[in-house]
Amino acid sequence: MSAAAEPLRTVRDHFVHPALFYRDEGEYLEGTVSFVREGLAAGEPVAVAVPGDRLRLIKDALGDDADAVRLLDMREAGRNPGRIIPGVLRAFADTCPAGQRVRIIGEPIWAGRSETEYPACVQHEALINAAFQGRTVTILCPYDAVRLPGHVLADAYATHPTVITAGSRTVRDSEAYAPDAVVARYNEPLPLVADAMTFPFVAESLTPARHAATDEGRRLGLTGITLEDLALATAELTTNSVLHGGGAGVLRIWGEGGHVVCEVRDGGRLTDPLAGRRPASRDQRGGRGLLLVNLIADLVRVHTGDEGTTIRCWFAR
Repeated sequence: MSAAAEPLRTVRDHFVHPALFYRDEGEYLEGTVSFVREGLAAGEPVAVAVPGDRLRLIKDALGDDADAVRLLDMREAGRNPGRIIPGVLRAFADTCPAGQRVRIIGEPIWAGRSETEYPACVQHEALINAAFQGRTVTILCPYDAVRLPGHVLADAYATHPTVITAGSRTVRDSEAYAPDAVVARYNEPLPLVADAMTFPFVAESLTPARHAATDEGRRLGLTGITLEDLALATAELTTNSVLHGGGAGVLRIWGEGGHVVCEVRDGGRLTDPLAGRRPASRDQRGGRGLLLVNLIADLVRVHTGDEGTTIRCWFAR
């Protein structure tokens, strides 16, 4: 065990990923602000991506030091958990000099996240470990030990190799750490929606499929850029099905609360759990479809297995 006054400064592993459990504002600020200031004192680039109300607390507590920190509202930057690794964490870490330790606070799970969002959130937390393996990065993830339900806190122990418990001043290994098992457990089937607009497609009908999605999205209330995003997601997902999912698939569009949902099912199987979560390299040709969908959609859920793959994405209307 190591003292929390210097919990993460001297580490043997390149990648460090602790969960910080807090019970009140004081514990939250004690854990996060000290983490930021340790990084700044060591000359490390630091980013903070937490919900807006928490972001304001940290910014106020840092005072002038806040000017040296990249500050992001996770309710916006990470409203789709599938976008956090490529669009928040890697987007910051990849701009820093190779080999230099980078510090990031990321709080992707907060009270108020819906049951529909949660599986994508916890899979994201598990996949951080694979996405940053071998990188010189420390990512601290706060968890509200009072307002979050017990199963969420239990999952945090399974997705983080080390933990800092509420009220404690020590970092310890998590005996429940099992990120691969978490990814598999939340690979949940996505049941069919009976009243959805349905459009089976093959290579020759990709353009009609995109037009059908746009027409239905407009009928359901999407306009402007969001309608264009729906059309783009449809084009990317249906093309992926033709190229990698057996040459055909089924597109479905429906309204769900304040969102329009786009779903594509095909007979392929995703074998890479980080598909759509790696930033594209400048010289990369192809392979950007699911990444692009993650970057533009409000939520993306994926289920894959021997029977095929379903990708479902939500757009606010």
